Amino acid sequence: MTMMVKDPGTRIDFEFDWAAAYPGGQAVVASDWSVAPVEAGGVTVIGGAHDLMEVTVTLAGGIAGRVYRVTNRVTMSDGQIDERSMTLRVEER
Repeated sequence: MTMMVKDPGTRIDFEFDWAAAYPGGQAVVASDWSVAPVEAGGVTVIGGAHDLMEVTVTLAGGIAGRVYRVTNRVTMSDGQIDERSMTLRVEER
């Protein structure tokens, strides 16, 4: 799991590249994002996008000193469902 750092006042994009996990020609057809824990003032998903093999999420907020898990769940063109997570530490920068 990857560890990233984010300032609570920023709105920033993060990207996952699924190409290495699916070299056989499959494509991302759906992508959903979640953040845990869900809390007032915590990190929120502002938006997301995907193309054939890369997915992007825009995150905002967060409470300084807290750690969040951001999870991407994708559905591939052959019907496989997979997910990948990163750890996001929020700190004043």
